[in-house]
Amino acid sequence: MHIGERIKEVMHQQRVSVIAIAKEIDCERTNVYNIFERETISTGLLKKFCIILGYDFFKDLSEDTFQ
Repeated sequence: MHIGERIKEVMHQQRVSVIAIAKEIDCERTNVYNIFERETISTGLLKKFCIILGYDFFKDLSEDTFQ
């Protein structure tokens, strides 16, 4: 699973803007776009996305790994 693409997908489904995410994780908008390009990210950053979006990305990764 490409986690950056999955985060982008969930953000679009929930209609959350890149600007809103950037404010929440205290970074520039361009950094959020860079995250979309990453195949992996730190667990700390992924946890922030889980909390902000109310979505369990760890579950997605686990299901993808152990199917």
